[in-house]
Amino acid sequence: MKDILEHLFSHKRLSREQARDILIDISHGKYAPVQVASFATVYRMRPITIPELQGFRDALLQLCVPFDLDGQKTIDIVGTGGDGKNTFNISTLSAVVVAGAGYKVTKHGSYGVSSSVGSSNVLQALGYTFTNDTDRLRRQLDKANICFLHAPLFHPAMKEVVPVRKQLGIKTFFNMLGPLVNPVQPTHQLFGTYSQPLSRMYQYIMQETGRQYAIVYAMDGYDEVSLTGPFRLRTNEQDRIVHPEDMKMKKRQAAELHGGDTPEEAAAIFKNVLNDEATPAQKAVVAANAGLAIQCLRPDQPLQDCMAEARESIESGRAKEALNQAIG
Repeated sequence: MKDILEHLFSHKRLSREQARDILIDISHGKYAPVQVASFATVYRMRPITIPELQGFRDALLQLCVPFDLDGQKTIDIVGTGGDGKNTFNISTLSAVVVAGAGYKVTKHGSYGVSSSVGSSNVLQALGYTFTNDTDRLRRQLDKANICFLHAPLFHPAMKEVVPVRKQLGIKTFFNMLGPLVNPVQPTHQLFGTYSQPLSRMYQYIMQETGRQYAIVYAMDGYDEVSLTGPFRLRTNEQDRIVHPEDMKMKKRQAAELHGGDTPEEAAAIFKNVLNDEATPAQKAVVAANAGLAIQCLRPDQPLQDCMAEARESIESGRAKEALNQAIG
C-alpha cells in the first residue's frame, strides 16, 4: 500500500484494472485500517476518475453475492448520501410508493455512515428483516413488488471497510460506489448524486451498461429532487435543468425536509407518509421522486401522469400495503 499511496500522492491516477485489484486486496484484509483510511481520503483531495470508479465498481460486483433475476424488469431508487442535508428517507419511501403503484423494485441500501439514518436503519426500525436468501427475496418481489438488498449481506467483503468509514464519518468514494453496485444490476435505476461532476460520471458509466437510467442532482446540493430549487436531470433521452414550477410543484424550504435524528423518528415520518398523514412538503417530495422513477420505467409517459400514479399509490393505501407485505 505504501507504493500505491506514493503513486497517488504524486498526483498519478489508477487504471481501471489497478483500481479493481486494489479494492479486491482491501476487501481481503491485505492492508491495515490506517492505510485504507489514507487511501479513501485521497479522493476527497482530488477528483476520482471514471476508470478508477469503474474499477472499484468492477471489484465489488465481482465479490458480491449474486442475485440474478434473469432480465426481469425492476428499478432501484437510490442516492449516494453524503450531501450533509439530513433529509428524511426520501429514496426509500419513493421505492415503496413505486412498488405500491404496481412496479417491481429491487432496493439496495445500507446503514447511514455520513448521514444520521440510512435506508437500512429505518427499514429495520419498521420491522423489516434483512436476508441474502435470494429465493426469499424473489417471493417478496412477487408478493409485495419490492425487496430490499441490505448491502452488508450482499457485499460481505466490505466488512474490512465499514469500521474505517464509521471512524472517518465523512463521505468517501464508497458513497459514490453504493448506488452502482446493486447485485441485481436492475434494468432501470433512478440515482441521486451529491455533486454535478459525479452525476456526469454516473451518466458515462450507465451509458456503457446500456440500461435505462435517470440521474438527478439538486443544484443546491441535495442527492435527490428536493423541490428546494432547480435540479439537473440526466436520462437516456435528455439532459436539462428542471425547476419545481416545471413540475407544477411548489418550491419548498430545507427545514420542511428534515429527517429524524434516530431510526425511530425516521420510521415515524415514514409511517406518516404511507398513512397519507405527512406534511404537504413531505408528500410532494416523495411524489416528485417516485414520479421520476415511474417515468424512468415509462419514458413516454408525461411526468405529471407519473406523479399522479405516485400520489394515488399513497392515497389508496397501496404503498403502505406493499411495505406491510414485504415485512410480513
